[in-house]
Amino acid sequence: MNLANLPTWLLVLLSIIPVLSAIILHEVAHGWVAKQLGDTTAANMGRLSLNPLRHIDPVGTVIVPLLMLVLTNFVFGWAKPVPIDWRQLRNPRRDMVLVALAGPGSNLLMLLAWALLAKVFAMLDFLSPTLAGLMITMSTIAILINTILMVFNMLPLPPLDGGRVAVGLLPPNLARQLSRVEPFGFLIIVGLLASGLLGEWLGPVVNAVLRLAQAFIF
Repeated sequence: MNLANLPTWLLVLLSIIPVLSAIILHEVAHGWVAKQLGDTTAANMGRLSLNPLRHIDPVGTVIVPLLMLVLTNFVFGWAKPVPIDWRQLRNPRRDMVLVALAGPGSNLLMLLAWALLAKVFAMLDFLSPTLAGLMITMSTIAILINTILMVFNMLPLPPLDGGRVAVGLLPPNLARQLSRVEPFGFLIIVGLLASGLLGEWLGPVVNAVLRLAQAFIF
């Protein structure tokens, strides 16, 4: 699953569908689960659509992924967050956990679907090696992106999904203390990234998932 030897133009082309599907379906999953639990905010605003134009954030969906792809051969990005009104949820504390888990859960399902697709094309390699190679490469990119999004978003730090899960599960006093971190969450993430700690913490988990996917495909 080595992408380093691909020409940049091909890497960009093969990354479009994986990047858009990973980040858009992640956000749609939050809104869809919220709707099932009583909050129709996202649905009323048309944010349950799969139309990329409704979800694209110029910086997070376009500029950052392209820059990272060109400079590092690593893809990461985000879409506009789907609006959630926790007051409309039938059981806000419990439902907050379920809505937060929906995003990483969607990335897990997409990861499994792309791994299955890659497995099929690996088995059909003899029919068209070129097509099979391109599809396996696209699936590899998608597996990488969904793995990173899933693992990263489960960090127990607000405003990430893992932070919202932690706030929903912790005793009220601890939950209130953790929720106060949210205004500084992005700065903490940037600091962890710059220090290299984020990669040290997430790297082993990401690599373990990628090894499992590679073992399944080949």
